Parts: sequence; structure tokens; C-alpha cells
Amino acid sequence: MAILEISVTPVGTGSPSFSSVVAAACRAIEAKGLPYQVTPTATVIEGPLDQLLACVQDVHRACLQSGATRLVTHITIDDRQDKPLTMIQQVETVREQLH
Repeated sequence: MAILEISVTPVGTGSPSFSSVVAAACRAIEAKGLPYQVTPTATVIEGPLDQLLACVQDVHRACLQSGATRLVTHITIDDRQDKPLTMIQQVETVREQLH
């Protein structure tokens, strides 16, 4: 299982706010049935790599359809092969190091 971080920046919406675009992205992720976590600057999704990449395309399209005339999309993929990888486990591992 891989973890993908996606950040979308809409351009040409006429507003500095883009929470509605992020909501459109979340609906596209939910339609894929993948677990995700919204953060203040990006959204993290976990799942098989092929499903994640298909999800990126759906998210990008959904954001454009929500009213942006231009969209800049950044993705980062963490695909660890030597052991299972989940969002929750990654956060817990860091928290353990803090105590």
C-alpha cells in the first residue's frame, strides 16, 4: 500500500478562498472509497498505487469542474515495499519518537 499527498491550487476562481475546490477533491476521493486525511495544506490518501494514480486524475478533473479555470496539482508518493505503510502508522511512529 502506498501513501499519496495531493495539493491543488485553483487559479482564476475570482476568490482567494478555495475550500469548495478542496471539498470537490474530497468527494472525488470518497467516490473511489479510499481512506484520506485533509490537512491545512494538502490531502493524504492511502491505497494501492494504481488506485491512487487513478484517483489523482479524478481529483484534478473534479477540481476543474468545480469552477477553477486553471489548476496546479502537486503530488508526492510514498511507496514503501519492505513493510506495510499506513497514514495512521506513520503518525504514530513519529509520536512514539517524541516521548
